[in-house]
Amino acid sequence: METKIRIGLIDDHKIVRHGIKELLHKLGNITVTHEFDSGVEFLSTLPLKDAPDMYILDYSMPQMNGIQVLKELERKTDEYLVLLLTQHFDENIISDAYNAGARGFLNKNCTAHDLAFAINNIMTIGYNNVADILKRVKNFEDPNNEHLKIPIELSDRELEFLTLVCNDEEFTYEQMALKMGLSVKSLEGYRAGLFDRFGIKSKVGLVLFSYKYKLTAPFL
Repeated sequence: METKIRIGLIDDHKIVRHGIKELLHKLGNITVTHEFDSGVEFLSTLPLKDAPDMYILDYSMPQMNGIQVLKELERKTDEYLVLLLTQHFDENIISDAYNAGARGFLNKNCTAHDLAFAINNIMTIGYNNVADILKRVKNFEDPNNEHLKIPIELSDRELEFLTLVCNDEEFTYEQMALKMGLSVKSLEGYRAGLFDRFGIKSKVGLVLFSYKYKLTAPFL
């Protein structure tokens, strides 16, 4: 029997949660095991003994919005997989969400296929749709964001790794290791070093890091 992906829903609108739950259950391999009326309620229950595999989090909620919830989760030691749903398809919100640890985002007008695709991507490779993020950040310029100087210089190999991360072809870590002539374990060392030194949490975070400091193409 196929193991179902267990989902927690965090949304202040019961009718929206019901609709998402019905949609997910029709997909077959996904089941909703937990529901929360707000980010505050969700955070108050942590840590859960029988936690879901991942969470679908609404951006617009009273008391705490989705970004604030993600920032609170970031302070915790456990790893949480979170897909952010929003009607506010704004690059600043998307950037803030990924910097706070989101693994993906979707507009609430998405299709069932889009939702299933995002969930399965996050569960299998840890993030969703880096190519779309690349397109968005390339087309978005924050007028208040001048060219920043990176506080710690990167080695040539770190820049080579970062260039492959930001490639539109969305290479896997295994493909990157092959292109760099490294073992996957050695490549993971470069990744871990960047994560530790700059507080990065995901592959998308590396893309946004490169964009912030204009380190590699296509951000140069």
